[in-house]
Amino acid sequence: MDGALETLRRDFAGLRSGRASPALLEPVRVEAYGGEVPITQVATIAVPEARMITVQVWDRTLVGAVERAVRDAGLGLNPSSDGQIVRVPIPLLTAERRVELAKAAGRYAENAKIAVRGVRRDGMDQIKGFEKKGEIAEDGVKDWSDAVQKLTDSYVRRIDENLAEKDREIKQV
Repeated sequence: MDGALETLRRDFAGLRSGRASPALLEPVRVEAYGGEVPITQVATIAVPEARMITVQVWDRTLVGAVERAVRDAGLGLNPSSDGQIVRVPIPLLTAERRVELAKAAGRYAENAKIAVRGVRRDGMDQIKGFEKKGEIAEDGVKDWSDAVQKLTDSYVRRIDENLAEKDREIKQV
């Protein structure tokens, strides 16, 4: 369940909300050294101001590849290079893009809830297996099942809280 919540936070970090964040470029992969590598393996990502990301490329020959990778990542960003530094301005979000981002955040949250429910199902199956083997009594089954359900409810509530926070961030102008 912790894994589902952590994945959700990572997914949310990748959603552009109008503010610059190094996490926005983390999923970008660069064509370098005969294969595709994460951008963090060829450059340092920094946020010098609220609406600008800078990418300090370590190998001068990869500046063009980094610029191309950021442009082609489908993030709606238009980078420009200045020597070994690639500057990525973060444009203002349009109303329709905000709606799209809110829907994407909702999908990420629903996937996290599905993962949490899958963990609950596995836990309930284990409890039933223990009952069949005679390792726990019927009262124990009810107690453990209630505990698993309460844990599941708390994680679903945390997912909803994260979604509400991200929604506010996306809709903030």
